[in-house]
Amino acid sequence: MNADLRAQVAAIPYWYHRIELPGGVVTPGWAPKVPAHYRIPKDFAGMRVLDVGAWDGYWTFEALKRGAREVLAIDDFSDDLGALLQVPRPKWETFDLCRAAFGYGADRVQRVEVSVYNVTPERFGTFDVVFFFGTLYHLRHPLLALDALSAVCRGSIHIETAIADDYSPYRGGLGQGHGAEMVMEFYPDAQLGENATNWWAPTLRALGNMVRCAGFKNVQGWKLTETPKDVSECRGFATGTKNLER
Repeated sequence: MNADLRAQVAAIPYWYHRIELPGGVVTPGWAPKVPAHYRIPKDFAGMRVLDVGAWDGYWTFEALKRGAREVLAIDDFSDDLGALLQVPRPKWETFDLCRAAFGYGADRVQRVEVSVYNVTPERFGTFDVVFFFGTLYHLRHPLLALDALSAVCRGSIHIETAIADDYSPYRGGLGQGHGAEMVMEFYPDAQLGENATNWWAPTLRALGNMVRCAGFKNVQGWKLTETPKDVSECRGFATGTKNLER
């Protein structure tokens, strides 16, 4: 059984997430780099979770491991992997493989191809927790996306994104970012990471205020590392809360 699962994993040419599957099988992805830095609560018992930009499903399955009663994973497959354009990415192939390996049914986890802008309470209901990882900087309209997610979130939102505190392609690169300024950089071409699907990078201060203006309270933000060594480490996190009653 494990040999079959290993063969299925190995047959897929690109994995984004590193996911520990049953039987000691681990997918060969690289993200998330340091899961503990996301500061995700350990207990999601009874909660309904939305995972935006789910990709292979690391955080979907992590929420279920932590007791979530239901997770909705969404993606629109708009990130073309930058320089990895030649690598095929069949929709939901990796996600479905992992879901089957864990044995989760439709009563616990579902996945839908949909733009974050089209997430509404009328279509999907509301959620206790929203994950919004590795997605905001790929969006042409990030504040519109935050507004849409705020409308379906009755608890907490958790965000991870590229930030401009320590890096700016317009100011000289690494170490030449905007620090604590209220700034959001725009990349009309492929200025960030040579990936044309990267549109924006806010500073951590700007990100926190965007979350607040979308209707969240108790907003907190932190960087992946205070001294990033390359552009891939120029990442930040933010959380905010609504009414935590379910």
